[in-house]
Amino acid sequence: MLYPLKFKPIYKEVVWGGQKIKQTLNKKGNLPQNCGESWEISAIEGSISVVDNGFLKNNNLEEIVEIYMGELVGESVYEKFGIEFPLLIKFIDAADDLSVQVHPDNKTAEEKHNAYGKSEMWYVLETEKDATLINGFSKKIDSEQFLKLQENGELKNVLNNIKVQPGQVFNIPAGRIHSIGKGILLAEVQQTSDVTYRIYDWHRKDLKGNYRELHTDLALDVLDFEPCIDCKVKYENTKNKTNEILKNEFFAVNILDFDKKIEKDYFHLDSFVIYICVEGDAEILSDDNEAVSIKKGETVLIPADLKNIVLNPKTKTTILEVYVQN
Repeated sequence: MLYPLKFKPIYKEVVWGGQKIKQTLNKKGNLPQNCGESWEISAIEGSISVVDNGFLKNNNLEEIVEIYMGELVGESVYEKFGIEFPLLIKFIDAADDLSVQVHPDNKTAEEKHNAYGKSEMWYVLETEKDATLINGFSKKIDSEQFLKLQENGELKNVLNNIKVQPGQVFNIPAGRIHSIGKGILLAEVQQTSDVTYRIYDWHRKDLKGNYRELHTDLALDVLDFEPCIDCKVKYENTKNKTNEILKNEFFAVNILDFDKKIEKDYFHLDSFVIYICVEGDAEILSDDNEAVSIKKGETVLIPADLKNIVLNPKTKTTILEVYVQN
């Protein structure tokens, strides 16, 4: 019988990374010095997640999807994606500003890279004072104006800078210019894709002392030049209840903020469910399986065949609930 699955985090060293994945999220193991990302559940080639608990321990995600198919991911999900798991879950620690970038949609990514596009969302866990991020343009421009502003070093003048606080959510559809600013720790839910077009990188050199490549021509093909004025995702957060944050064609994300036992019935859902714990400590109970713990900084995959789940908090706990829409 399948059971709630934990995976070994995959740590990524980047020029803008910091220490919060280790210090704030209490991640263990051999973390790199500039750890910018912890890939929690990944099917990206070269970075495929490996199970870390139960009888499937040391099997990778691709292997267990191939064996269990719809029992693990849901029949409709398996029919659409096969053995490629459709979502990538990360924690990101920006000790410095990330590059300004954009991602292609499915059509462009398939044509140019034989890959999926990349739409994503961010849930902010922690911020330093006056931390900001970029989400879209602050006013409408066109490609000609864009190139001129980039050439003159004035692109930042038309970017939508937003001061951020913990608990805020941002939707980043494919085509939207964006960047995570210095001093932000967040959880990211995205399509399984690692295709990024870098537009501006603050004249910064990488860990080997080289300037990172920019992808201006590719970016121009996909950029949405419409302004993004009110870009925070508004959502209710009633305690001890499942609250919807957002739904799109790639994923649905809810939030559960609870200090009492929560019973979840997934009978209607033909999908796996992912729990991302952003605060607290709880137990996950399912059928006849042993309890699986989840605490801040941990991610657990609930197989599609497990329809009745009980979440039992040890302390006040906040979990993001992620799945694929039928």
